[in-house]
Amino acid sequence: METIVTWLVDQVWSTGLVVFALGAGLFFTVMTKFVQFRYFKEMIMLLFEGKNSDHGISSFQAFCLALSGRVGIGNIAGVATAIAFGGPGAVFWMWVMALLGGASAFIESTLAQVYKSKIGTQYRGGTPYFIEKGLKIKWFAILVAIVVTISYGILLPGVQSNSIASGFENVFGINKSVSGLIIVVLLGFIIFGGVKRIATVADKAVPFMAIGYVAVTLIVLLANFSEIPAMFSLIISSAFGAHEAFGGIVGAAISWGVRRAVFSNVAGVGEATYSSAAAEVSHPAKQGLVQAFSVYIDTIVVCTATAFMILISGMYSVTPEGKAPIVDNMKGIDAGPIYTQSAVEAVLPGFGGIFISIAIFFFAFTTLMAYYYIAETTLVYLDKHTKFRWLNFVLKIGLLGMVYIGSVESVSFIWALGDLGIGSMAWLNLAAILLLSKPALKVLKDYDNQKKAGLDPIFDPRKVGIENADFWINKCDELNRKNGLTAILDPKEAVIEHAHTLINKEDKAKSKTPLNK
Repeated sequence: METIVTWLVDQVWSTGLVVFALGAGLFFTVMTKFVQFRYFKEMIMLLFEGKNSDHGISSFQAFCLALSGRVGIGNIAGVATAIAFGGPGAVFWMWVMALLGGASAFIESTLAQVYKSKIGTQYRGGTPYFIEKGLKIKWFAILVAIVVTISYGILLPGVQSNSIASGFENVFGINKSVSGLIIVVLLGFIIFGGVKRIATVADKAVPFMAIGYVAVTLIVLLANFSEIPAMFSLIISSAFGAHEAFGGIVGAAISWGVRRAVFSNVAGVGEATYSSAAAEVSHPAKQGLVQAFSVYIDTIVVCTATAFMILISGMYSVTPEGKAPIVDNMKGIDAGPIYTQSAVEAVLPGFGGIFISIAIFFFAFTTLMAYYYIAETTLVYLDKHTKFRWLNFVLKIGLLGMVYIGSVESVSFIWALGDLGIGSMAWLNLAAILLLSKPALKVLKDYDNQKKAGLDPIFDPRKVGIENADFWINKCDELNRKNGLTAILDPKEAVIEHAHTLINKEDKAKSKTPLNK
């Protein structure tokens, strides 16, 4: 079984996907006029704009829910494997993928907002939803929904639980089966509580764990302060083949850097589209910008923190696939969390193992919550076609079962399953957002124009010329009725007419008030 899965991973993660992911990121960067850079300040401000409602969650909660999916074991074990198989230069290509991926994240999350729906009492949306409404290709949407449900419900959960169980066994001596049961019970309590409970836990746990992790990184860097210039030189020279030891593995550096960046920040994979659709915002581009920022936090901040700790402490080995070791500082130790644990232990003896184990738990557990939410959202999409209400319960049990199996299975097999899931979704989602780039760019242009006019952007799809955005049409009509507007107006004209309406109401009120004597 493991041999078959490994072969499938090699097919999915060919050079083609690496080029596709980098090319798509570059295309969106140019077409959006570098949106992920020119609106950087706006991204931070938008994090704290808006509140949750009875139907949706706040921008910050959506950001944390997406970040809980992005910031996972890929930020610790994934970075270690990138360095182990691609050398220090892989870190540079992770940065490149993150910077370009910010534009891909903007496009996919904006589309999720444009084509979202209100199903029951909650906002739902994501890749299958915008494929059906935007591309009008139902079979493609159903295929994506099936792949996403299988990936997040079956293939990926084991990667997270395996790392938690392995860390607890190495540091605390807890049997993996016991850790697996504990994870299942805790996760079951949260996912049976619904999306609101998931979002509430995420917006408290994610900032806490990220800040703590970066703080420990700073301690490790300060302890090795004199080595920082040499570390940067090592990364850059290795990335372009200028380093004598790593000059022959530039291809591996690019491949593993992109591969692990995509696994970690999932820009272009579609993971953040589901939480983005649940956000309560006045314009789709706002959530697109928030999610672009989450890519930076994941890779530029958290992944970089891991890479710096490993490289500056020298706690790593580099063994390209099919070749002899180039660096063998961690002789006989598989690439993974132990690299980071050893790096922290070198500076803070007795603390590194415990801290990294706890960090892994928070990183991986919040990711499992996000996985369930995504799988549930795609299942809701499929259920409107299948009408099997019991599928949601089956999903919960299936995911919890894979969490336990992942805890006790071999690490190589579990990672192969995860890579298969991420790679499959990346091919499908990147193709979809490229085909839907035109409406996404229209939305961005509308946002740009309203910002230039000094307005707080409000989205009306009819004004932009986008079809099948039923949620936003209803929302605009409701807002117009509330403000006494009856026509679809230019945003600037709408503000003027609303002002006139308020003045007229005030004048009428004054005319009915007796004159003061």
